[in-house]
Amino acid sequence: MTDFAALLQPDRGQPARFIDVVHPDAFADWLNGQPPRIRALLAAQKVTGKAGNRAILPSEAAEDWSALLVCDEAETSPWRIASQAENLPEGTYRLRDGAVGAAGLGWLLAQHRFDRYRSGEPNGPRVLLTGEPARVEETIRLADATAKVRDLVNTGASDLGPAELEAEAAALASRYGATLTVTRGHALETGYPMIHAVGQAASRERAPRLIEVEWGNPDHPRVAIVGKGVCFDSGGLDIKPSAGMRLMKKDMGGAAHALALAGLVMAAGLKVRLHLLIPAVENAIAGNAFRPGDILRTRAGLTVENTNTDAEGRLILGDALTKAGEGKPGLILDFATLTGAARVALGPDLPATFANDAALATDLLAAGTDIYDPLWQLPLWDGYDELLKSDIADLVNAPDGGFAGAITAALFLRRFVPMGTPWAHIDTFAWRATAKPGRPKGGEALGLRAAWKLLNSRYG
Repeated sequence: MTDFAALLQPDRGQPARFIDVVHPDAFADWLNGQPPRIRALLAAQKVTGKAGNRAILPSEAAEDWSALLVCDEAETSPWRIASQAENLPEGTYRLRDGAVGAAGLGWLLAQHRFDRYRSGEPNGPRVLLTGEPARVEETIRLADATAKVRDLVNTGASDLGPAELEAEAAALASRYGATLTVTRGHALETGYPMIHAVGQAASRERAPRLIEVEWGNPDHPRVAIVGKGVCFDSGGLDIKPSAGMRLMKKDMGGAAHALALAGLVMAAGLKVRLHLLIPAVENAIAGNAFRPGDILRTRAGLTVENTNTDAEGRLILGDALTKAGEGKPGLILDFATLTGAARVALGPDLPATFANDAALATDLLAAGTDIYDPLWQLPLWDGYDELLKSDIADLVNAPDGGFAGAITAALFLRRFVPMGTPWAHIDTFAWRATAKPGRPKGGEALGLRAAWKLLNSRYG
């Protein structure tokens, strides 16, 4: 894990090179205030004041220089100076004008690398000095949590199965004095039959399990965080094509978000009784794999006609949500890389967000906008509930036709949430297909910081 604490330091007057951040609209005035040699140098480098222009500016002494970034991002954006952290040489820097603010997060994350499988010399550290020491700890915690999601999602399924997710939860519980409970393998058959059905075809070493962590004062409001932990999704007997299977190591992205969010809650000491639940499985193919047409029992007592073994995430979440509801929480949040339909509707950057409580939806979306971690609400449209009807069971897991796929998946989950319990479901992609400053291609935390801001504002 990247040592973020070494990269963001309180400004105590240490030697540092300046970074000038200039808005395109202010570039002409800024340029007019520079000496002729600087203007000539920038002209030679074709720095015209377009957003994204960068340059190194010499000073009087040969060893002294500063950095210029032309940037049109708001001062509240965490990604404002991320490109500088990626491109500047090793050293210590400070912004010439203005506070670091939220940009400290982008500075840190721009220097995070997932190097588990890659050799090569790492770049030297670029340290940023800030005049807001009170923000340093929170910024580092957010960077650590985001990096945790990225690293878990990027890890190949051969190295990250249900047992490894359990180990991550165990490490978290140990660090914060929480209680870990794990129900594995055949022990799931009676209490969590859908989790067992989905994961039963995997090898013994990758047996399915429900991982639970409980932390905090029992007298505080109870909050449940649930994360889909499908460590690899072949599609089951409704097997995916190879192109669809290529990125299915990331199908545990919901679990990665849940683990990271739980870590933020515990590190900050929020006044909650936290219940983290991760149903962890591999959706494998073998002679004992669950089949299309099977009728599945559930912890809630409902029966489900399995119409598609590739709609397995909602099955394991159903049992986990039922268990979460038994503790009578005041709030349930779940994260899942659940549907391709959400990506078709909203693309990769916007997690589809569903909530059964208007105040919760408003607060969650506002938090995402505030912290540059946007969410987009889709409706729990009651009219589509009839699409879940089965001729022979209480409901199907995947309606025929494919209409409103993200909505019907959320409606399926709603069947397992206690009536009256505020609940939000975040259907996240957990992946970035195209790199941006501070946000490399690969695993990504999408919705994590929004959920954290919501919880921190309510229980901090």
